[in-house]
Amino acid sequence: MHNYQNQNLIISGLLFGSQVSLLWIASHADALVFIITVVAFSFLGLTNYAMMHEAMHKNLHSKKSINHTVGMIISWMFPVSFTFMEAAHEVHHKYNRTDHEMFDYYYDTDNFLVKHLQWYSILIGIYPPIIPVGSVLMAIMPRFFLTAPWQKAKSSSIIFNPDLFTPSVIKKIRIDVILGVIFWVSLFHLLKLDPLSVLIVYIATWFNWSTRQYITHAFTPRDIINGAHNLKVSPIMGWVFLNSHWDLVHHQFPDLAWQSLPERGASSKAPIPYWKQYFKLWLGPRRNIEPEPVIKNETYSNE
Repeated sequence: MHNYQNQNLIISGLLFGSQVSLLWIASHADALVFIITVVAFSFLGLTNYAMMHEAMHKNLHSKKSINHTVGMIISWMFPVSFTFMEAAHEVHHKYNRTDHEMFDYYYDTDNFLVKHLQWYSILIGIYPPIIPVGSVLMAIMPRFFLTAPWQKAKSSSIIFNPDLFTPSVIKKIRIDVILGVIFWVSLFHLLKLDPLSVLIVYIATWFNWSTRQYITHAFTPRDIINGAHNLKVSPIMGWVFLNSHWDLVHHQFPDLAWQSLPERGASSKAPIPYWKQYFKLWLGPRRNIEPEPVIKNETYSNE
């Protein structure tokens, strides 16, 4: 990682500056430029999240304080608390392909309509706007997520765990949120951003992000580590994703820097075509025929 951290800092800075600039352009542009800006921002949002992901795994920078600070700043462009996302992502690696994260399959006992509504809400981008709201609520009133609706649902019950969201983690989330609010208020004031234009930009970004977030896990073996795909993409999209399409390699070696994933991928399971996998998603969830994988370690390290 030490060989890559300066590159990560440069990319993070360029991403942050580019996204801020595009928000200003979107707020003051005519129709054609606005459309181009929306599309450009939505793809930079994918790269921004990929770099956030590096920070979640402590791979952005070897120095913990720099890794967290840069992760927090670039997370404002999601926008979300970095600490909140870091905690939720730890859950993902512990519970991947368990019933808690099984959105692509259903049991005969499941409500067929609810499972399909849940699946397509993920694909069309309804889920992402909930994340920023969730991080703000966690900062303001964390006990809200200890109530029955959240603790009874399969997916949210493992995320909103008191052992994960400890007082020290809640404190970090509050710092993220306070600084994030100051950033956005200042940005709107200094750049005279248009709220409607910014909203449209983020709707497009959330849709673009949401349709791709489950693509590397859908219809994979129900295995916590090996339940992921390697996907074949163009060199340009490889840079946009920061090699996150090598997701099986990532789950097998979560501490590996994004720059090293393709090399390790050469000895991994052969990648499948990205678009072939993408279109499968829109056919809807399938009936489950595999047992749930065994969860081996339920301790958390996010402090």
